[in-house]
Amino acid sequence: MKFNSVFDIIGPVMIGPSSSHTAGAARIGKAARNLFGKEPKWARIHLYESFAKTYKGHGTDFALVGGLLGYETDDPRMSKALEAANEKHIDIEFIEDSAGTNHPNTARLIIGDDKDQLELVGISIGGGKIEITELNGFELRLSGNHPAILIMHNDRFGAIASVTKILAKYEINIGHMEVNRKDIGEEALMIIEVDQNVEDTVLKELENADHIIQISKIVS
Repeated sequence: MKFNSVFDIIGPVMIGPSSSHTAGAARIGKAARNLFGKEPKWARIHLYESFAKTYKGHGTDFALVGGLLGYETDDPRMSKALEAANEKHIDIEFIEDSAGTNHPNTARLIIGDDKDQLELVGISIGGGKIEITELNGFELRLSGNHPAILIMHNDRFGAIASVTKILAKYEINIGHMEVNRKDIGEEALMIIEVDQNVEDTVLKELENADHIIQISKIVS
């Protein structure tokens, strides 16, 4: 087995007990919060296979909720995240789902408030690393290790070019990019991993690009 660095072995600085079940879960929850753009009022969390069997003992439950509350993996409040969510009157439900998945450490988070809703599937692949594999019905592969911009847009000519032109204007380098659509001419999703965090002023300009519906970001 090949490791890129010592941190692939020991995992990130975190509240334990497990890098896969705790730190990874916290990062999945934090990614969902970032993409939702605010703290949710409720969450339905489906847990699969290993996550479903051990989530209470390994702290996956409080880690996912800690991420939804915006906690980092090493936040000392992490172990009390369930109590904090209850104090904020955030309705949390954990569902042990028996459906088959491609990875044993898989969680499906459906979160929302009175106006909006988001659905995300994340997997914890070890050492605190994660992948986001689905967002609101779109398949994707997002590591969460780099800053990223997720852009919902109409599938129209010029939409991608208008976005990349703005990024080039601000000398923002694209490390990875993929596009997915539900069907020709319908909603599409751009996933753009970049080399640096993108300022809100750039996001505002991107919002005014051609055929853009909604923009969210993940910071490193």
